[in-house]
Amino acid sequence: MATGTEMHVVMEAKGKAKGRTPKGLGDDDLKALFRAMLFTRLFDQRGMNLQRQGRIGFFVPSMGQEASQIGTGYAMGNKDVLYPSYRTHSLALLKGVPLKVLYDQLWGNATDLVKGRQMPNHFAIPSINWVSISSPIGTQISQAAGAARAAQIRGDKDVAVWAWFGDGGTSSNDFHAGLNFAGVWKAPCIFMCENNHWAISVPEEMQTASVSFADKAVAYGMRGVRVDGNDVLAVYEAAREARDRAIKGEGPTLIETVTFRMGPHSSSDDPKRYQPPELFEAWQKRDPIDRYREWLEAKDLWSKDEEEALAAELQKEIATAVEAAESTPAPDVETVFDDVYAELPKMLIEQREALRAQIKASGAIEDGGGAFPL
Repeated sequence: MATGTEMHVVMEAKGKAKGRTPKGLGDDDLKALFRAMLFTRLFDQRGMNLQRQGRIGFFVPSMGQEASQIGTGYAMGNKDVLYPSYRTHSLALLKGVPLKVLYDQLWGNATDLVKGRQMPNHFAIPSINWVSISSPIGTQISQAAGAARAAQIRGDKDVAVWAWFGDGGTSSNDFHAGLNFAGVWKAPCIFMCENNHWAISVPEEMQTASVSFADKAVAYGMRGVRVDGNDVLAVYEAAREARDRAIKGEGPTLIETVTFRMGPHSSSDDPKRYQPPELFEAWQKRDPIDRYREWLEAKDLWSKDEEEALAAELQKEIATAVEAAESTPAPDVETVFDDVYAELPKMLIEQREALRAQIKASGAIEDGGGAFPL
């Protein structure tokens, strides 16, 4: 396994379609990886369209980073704990989370698991041990280190903790504190740095003087691995090995996946203002989905007809979930008083009653509750 500044690669670059199959992956696994990557691309395209149409307020796409994320996700164990960033919804798609759960959150409607209290793309999904995403950069890194140490203290078997962040996250205080803590305790944690070369408009060379982000692992006494982030098989292999080491008590790993964000940082960003067009064009030729498709076709595992049928099926699933989420009403205004106290204190009961009276007096809604735009 390549470490430090070396680049771990399994598939050769697009246009050559050569490369071995990593140990433990059968034909069905190889197809499942492609399905999840394509699903993610279609989900992102629809998400950006929904925002541009004014139907949702915000979206964070991950176009170009599908291999980096799906390769990681396929290496995870069922008991593992996830501390994702706001760009890793691909992991939920891979894990089979119902689409409506994701779209409910994008709309912040009444069936949203977080009741409309988070920005879009800031999911919390307890069913797959997915801890709530937060906007401040890097906070999930130290949280993941703490969760990994807790699992270690409890003696939890076959449990690893994962944290995803971008190259910009390595400049946060939490990166240094989290890696140092995990390194000292040899906590079962895998730190996934998706180096997409841009922290919004800040380029990689303005982010660090290190030759690679994987090199930073040395200072914290852990293994650092640099992998081609557009090679889904290489990412899977590196992630699987890191997890194996973690659950054996051999300590954490920092994995740098070298990839590129083929689109805006978010729906509020315009990368054309700071990225030269030739840079995008060069990386577009290294599209991870095109590259993997060619590799599968060379092994007679995929065809154009299969992909067309799959894309039609996924588009139909997306359309159904969008319609269901969009038609779901907003959360009831009274839910703002929920989930802070196990038993509501007198002060908040009084405030809730005062709010009810104010809403009723305004005539905005009928007596008995219902959604109300504050």
